[in-house]
Amino acid sequence: MLEVNDVSKKYGQYTALNHVSLKVPEGSIFGLLGPNGAGKTTLIRIVNQITYPDTGTVTFDGKPLQPGHVALIGYLPEERGLYKSMKVGEQALYLAQLKGLSRKEAKERLHYWFDRLGIGDWWNKKIQELSKGMAQKIQFVVTVLHNPRLLIFDEPFSGFDPINANIIKDEILHLRDKGATVIFSTHRMESVEELCDDIALINKSQKILDGKLVDIKRQYRSNTFEVGLETENKEALRSELETRFTVSGAVFKSLADELKLRIQLQNGHSPNDLLQYLVSKSTVSHFVEVIPSVNDIFIQTVKDSDSNG
Repeated sequence: MLEVNDVSKKYGQYTALNHVSLKVPEGSIFGLLGPNGAGKTTLIRIVNQITYPDTGTVTFDGKPLQPGHVALIGYLPEERGLYKSMKVGEQALYLAQLKGLSRKEAKERLHYWFDRLGIGDWWNKKIQELSKGMAQKIQFVVTVLHNPRLLIFDEPFSGFDPINANIIKDEILHLRDKGATVIFSTHRMESVEELCDDIALINKSQKILDGKLVDIKRQYRSNTFEVGLETENKEALRSELETRFTVSGAVFKSLADELKLRIQLQNGHSPNDLLQYLVSKSTVSHFVEVIPSVNDIFIQTVKDSDSNG
């Protein structure tokens, strides 16, 4: 759906993007990640043709990015842009018509979305009368109203309580299932875990990691298992395990008073080998592979990039 090829952008002496390339698969939710100031917003602004790259190209659905593609993109910026003194319905109609919808079509679609999100009685309220989360819902509706093929959400859950964040998360998944491609930029790593199929990580203007999330997790797995062991002599069992495996303490919630450990296997040992050994020595109440989280991968990769840079 979207391909960024060797894109660079400078502002004076400051390099915002340095030869960045990435591909956003059609029909996916693509996580665009990175620390503050990494270059994410600059890349998003280039895709939206708010600014232009110094070098490199961007293609949309196989064609060079051009002004007409703006009508096929919905963009929810991190810094919201609603007019506080305008009424909700009046403003939503105005913004919808800027996207190319007729007033009649815009009204029909707005009523559909307002009913869907349970905000029908907000039509005549002014934006300044709404909470931040309520205004966020209006901004979300305006972003998706023209049925864009590519949706770009920059911190879409900012200002939402958990209930409304979940509602918007479900709507994003629904839009993906209906055929939209989504670029999703956030610092909330738990949202990336829940939503994203693919990710790219940018740090200090350069892409340092990208690919399918499941493949990246496989790449970062360490063959480590979190175990809970019920035994009469915890110290003796731990000492015995330390002679065979790499062992450290673990913290997890459970109902039993057990020995809680992280055990890393070396080459030549399988999870079955470990489990059989543990069963022969104790009652195993907990046995889970430690899968690296997006947050862990984010922190480790950025640290490695900083130390190598």
